[in-house]
Amino acid sequence: MHWDFWQLNARKSSLARPKATHLALGEQGEQWALEYLKSHGYRIVLTNFILPIGYSAGGRQITGEIDIVAYDETSIPFTLAFIEVKTRTRSDIATPEAAVDARKQRQLVRAAKLYRRLMYLENELYRYDVISVLAGEAKPRISLLRNYFGEPRFAQRRG
Repeated sequence: MHWDFWQLNARKSSLARPKATHLALGEQGEQWALEYLKSHGYRIVLTNFILPIGYSAGGRQITGEIDIVAYDETSIPFTLAFIEVKTRTRSDIATPEAAVDARKQRQLVRAAKLYRRLMYLENELYRYDVISVLAGEAKPRISLLRNYFGEPRFAQRRG
């Protein structure tokens, strides 16, 4: 019997273990974030964009992921937003956006630079936003943090 690639992958996914709770929470948070953005004047371009961004000191490939790429159509001119979504069930220890630390910001910057180069968008106005989702209540609390961080701190030093 002949199995093509798609059939094998479909078969593998149907036999997969149930998704970990934190991954399911993250996916749900991204869905809430998408609904929020659409209702607040954003045009979604794509979600969960993954691409190689470099290699570790040990030679292992490093990938970067951009949760959401969208145009903020409420700003003039329209601004390309690279959006990281962080979802938590509680914030008494730390807020969801606190998880967007310097390492995560550096990965986002590298991924966004490659995205802009690949899509010929190097001259577009852009920024980095974070969406914080608190899902511990009956209705999630969603906060959009526009321009949460910038690129200058990650500029490569030469010489």
